[in-house]
Amino acid sequence: MVSADLTQTASGVPSKGSSNVPLATAGLLIGMLLSVLDQTVVAIALPDIAADLGGMDAIGWVVTSYVLASTATGALYGRLSDRFGRRTMFLTAIAVFVAGSALCGLAQTMPQLIATRTMQGIGAGALFVLPTIALSELYPPRLRSRIQGFTGGVFALASVGGPLAGGAITDAWGWRWIFYINLPLGLLAMALVALALRLPKTGGDGRVDLAGAVLLAAATVSLLLVAEWGGRTYAWNSGVILTLIAALVVLGALFVWRERRAANPLLPLRLFADPTLRVALPAIALLGALLGGSIVYLPTYLQATYGMGATQAGLALNPYVLTFMAVSSLAGARIGASGRFKPYLLAGSLIAVLGFVLLSLLQPDTPYALLAVEIGVLGVGFGLLMQNLVVVAQNAVSPADLATTTSAAVSVRGLGLSLGVALFGSLLTRELQGQAPDPQTTAAAIPDVLFWGAPAALVMAALLALLPRTVNHPKSGEATA
Repeated sequence: MVSADLTQTASGVPSKGSSNVPLATAGLLIGMLLSVLDQTVVAIALPDIAADLGGMDAIGWVVTSYVLASTATGALYGRLSDRFGRRTMFLTAIAVFVAGSALCGLAQTMPQLIATRTMQGIGAGALFVLPTIALSELYPPRLRSRIQGFTGGVFALASVGGPLAGGAITDAWGWRWIFYINLPLGLLAMALVALALRLPKTGGDGRVDLAGAVLLAAATVSLLLVAEWGGRTYAWNSGVILTLIAALVVLGALFVWRERRAANPLLPLRLFADPTLRVALPAIALLGALLGGSIVYLPTYLQATYGMGATQAGLALNPYVLTFMAVSSLAGARIGASGRFKPYLLAGSLIAVLGFVLLSLLQPDTPYALLAVEIGVLGVGFGLLMQNLVVVAQNAVSPADLATTTSAAVSVRGLGLSLGVALFGSLLTRELQGQAPDPQTTAAAIPDVLFWGAPAALVMAALLALLPRTVNHPKSGEATA
């Protein structure tokens, strides 16, 4: 059982007052749910939004602006929360998110909606990072895997359930309620966290590395735009893409130069000297890319092959979601404080290889029952990997570096997810060259695209084979439960 009376953080430092752990956990998980849900919930309503506001040529930016803003700001929130406190930064970020949601619902033109979605994304950048950090401090290290397993379930539920929820809300009340529904949920999360979360500040009064944050955000945006536009909106050798690639190289070099000299760097480069993080962070990025590709293109396949609507396709993904959630929770509970993550992670990556190989063999006449088994296999693999990789990174560092490492891990996964969606999209575009993009040709091409998930998962398995047998930092301490 997880005690509700914890009065210490995972680092063993007494907190300022006693957190009400169950209420704080509920508030943090609601914020996490909202951040992921708003990446996917809007996609199904884009035709209605375009019909109401016009601007069909810019409709993709309703999704892209949110993803860019949330991905680019994620790493900064960990450092800010060291300085100003987890609760203060969570409440500030969710207030920005709620205000942005209200303004999205009130938008009267496409540029207004894109601007307010950017605002919403800036708030959302904290809403997966900070709960992941705070939950690791609320619970002792031996319970991290169990608790972070719940967050993996939240991610799966929100990622796949987003289109389902978006379709239902749009059909019932109209697209504006996709944003208005965030208001009561966001305010509930704010109330729970304000009332229940009590964690000490850990970063002293050092200055936040804003210059590093700006450079990292600009480099992230450049990378995402290259992946999003390259080969589709613009040719790979076009001036726009080459300029973005040059900007990425320059900004990346400036960021490294800055972090070597900053008194309180956003991302201390010494962390990359740790052999565990050198393996875990690239593996997390690969996992994010595989998650992104499967989450986006499996519903498309279901609709194109079986003639399902968006709501039916969302329900048809239940084998994927339920196995993901169940395995994520069960694996986290079993690993405990032993630190023996490696067998679970290797098994997860190899099961993911099998899942993608099976999906690559799909045919137009494949019965849904067989597809359900195959996506269930993929759910098992991802459930073993998702949050356990984050916990591996957390356990490799001292409590002083917990927030920075967690921010890096969650941000890298978000970046990988965005890149995965873009790269799988580019592969689909290549498969469809010279063909009419109707449902039948799209359905025939998607298994060929999903095939590329298998070698990527195999690379991840090879990386994870380099992990040490156990990952527990000797200075991590343990709170009493």
